[in-house]
Amino acid sequence: MLQRDYLLELISQFVESISKALRTAQSVKEPRMALDAAASVEQDVASLLDMDPAVAMNLSPDSLVTMMVLSGLGESLAEYVAFALMRAADIYERTGDSDTAEFRRAQAHAVAESFGADINTVPEEFTALVAELDQ
Repeated sequence: MLQRDYLLELISQFVESISKALRTAQSVKEPRMALDAAASVEQDVASLLDMDPAVAMNLSPDSLVTMMVLSGLGESLAEYVAFALMRAADIYERTGDSDTAEFRRAQAHAVAESFGADINTVPEEFTALVAELDQ
């Protein structure tokens, strides 16, 4: 029960922080500010996995999955991590950094496939945000 409560709190904080970053990325015109929002998303993903952001975001897709498996929380967090990485990829794509966008998408797909998450399904906690941003 305690671990479940901890996990729910962790996810709640993650959703709140990712939502703020994605709203910022959507609303700014300056590419640098959008990239700062993408970096915030990446930092949130790394924090969720209890990893250093510079290390986590430079891991190959398979290595990222391995680290999630070792954390013991990979299955519980996979859909959130995959969603966040895909949205970070979208930000990079919009700012012209297609190489980083492609790498984030590869990480997202590896996470989703390894843990049986559907890369095209938005986690319930993000559905209102996606509806807002996609208007």
